[in-house]
Amino acid sequence: MQARSRLRASTVARAARSEGAVRAREDRTIDQALRILEQRLRGLGPSLSEVVTCGAFFRLRLGSEEREHFEAAFLNTRHQLIAVERLFSGTVDGAEVHPRIVVQRALALNASAVLLAHNHPSGHAEPSAADRALTARLKSALGLVEVRLLDHFVVTAGEAMSMAARGWV
Repeated sequence: MQARSRLRASTVARAARSEGAVRAREDRTIDQALRILEQRLRGLGPSLSEVVTCGAFFRLRLGSEEREHFEAAFLNTRHQLIAVERLFSGTVDGAEVHPRIVVQRALALNASAVLLAHNHPSGHAEPSAADRALTARLKSALGLVEVRLLDHFVVTAGEAMSMAARGWV
């Protein structure tokens, strides 16, 4: 009987030490997350305000993809990057994009502005009529919640075409 009591006591002690170790690891993780959040709140992200810089940014992210992908960069009021996310993926010649999802993410991230981009795996960066129509729909949807659409880029491995530079945003 005493052996069982000692066995239970040592098991309880080991469990308590194990819980303490787990809690310590969790506390360290929480501290790291808080530091990251503080940095983001201070707006330490890069400013994405120049067409050439933004085009190069998205070209590096999307230019070599074999399927079409649609991404959004969510920005604060100073055009500093809050987050960039791949929101939709498709086939070799198209991706279905839902404005509702773009607006939801912008609101969830408390973004003031958005840059959009998608790639053309064909290597031809000229926007299609569907690309232009989608841009107009997205600008309208984002405008309803006071989020500015700054630009929409069509990128390939070799170039990035700005719709804003052509007056289409």
